[in-house]
Amino acid sequence: MMSLTAAEKTVAIWPGRKPGAPVIYLNTYGEEGQQVRQEMDRLGCPDCSLVAISGLDWNRDLSPWAAPAIRREEEPFAGGAADYLNQLTGEILPAVQRLLPGETAWRGLAGYSMAGLFAVWAMGQTDAFRRGASVSGSLWFPGIREYLLTHRPRAVPDCLYFSLGSKESKTRNPALCTVEENTRAIEAFYRGQGIETVFQLNPGNHFRDGAARTAAGIAWMLER
Repeated sequence: MMSLTAAEKTVAIWPGRKPGAPVIYLNTYGEEGQQVRQEMDRLGCPDCSLVAISGLDWNRDLSPWAAPAIRREEEPFAGGAADYLNQLTGEILPAVQRLLPGETAWRGLAGYSMAGLFAVWAMGQTDAFRRGASVSGSLWFPGIREYLLTHRPRAVPDCLYFSLGSKESKTRNPALCTVEENTRAIEAFYRGQGIETVFQLNPGNHFRDGAARTAAGIAWMLER
């Protein structure tokens, strides 16, 4: 494993076995990259480099626009995703690429929770990533369903993976209870555009088996 600092973020890199292997970028809440890498190895994932980015301001860097907090004790969403995407593509990707041998076959973008929301939104804003995985993605986020269903992506992705826990929509919170309906609608929309997609419903709530679920999404991307 290698590490570097770019755009004031901590970047951990697990290089692939062969030069030119695909590179999966994973935005993380803490430093769960090692757990995800271990789960990927357990699944026998095809060769790739994994790049885990930490040190994010979760509610600022990953939210596409400003929105109120969904719980009274939490901070509102600041809508800084465009700024972070510029850092990711303009600073972090080039810094990583300088350390990896060979021309990268393709890049994927994956994330859990708010990072899953960011992955889907970002795929429509840049051609830097060809495949995406939104794992328990926060697709309840206000306005995201309407936005994605009315905006064509800048570059059509090769494939998109969506998953949720079976209990995630079973809540009294008026925002969170929309997550499964929204996710299914977004997945169906992209499938209707001719993009290879899948929706997986996993047992449990939002906080169950996060690393394993993330690894499963990455494995699906790599196996296409």
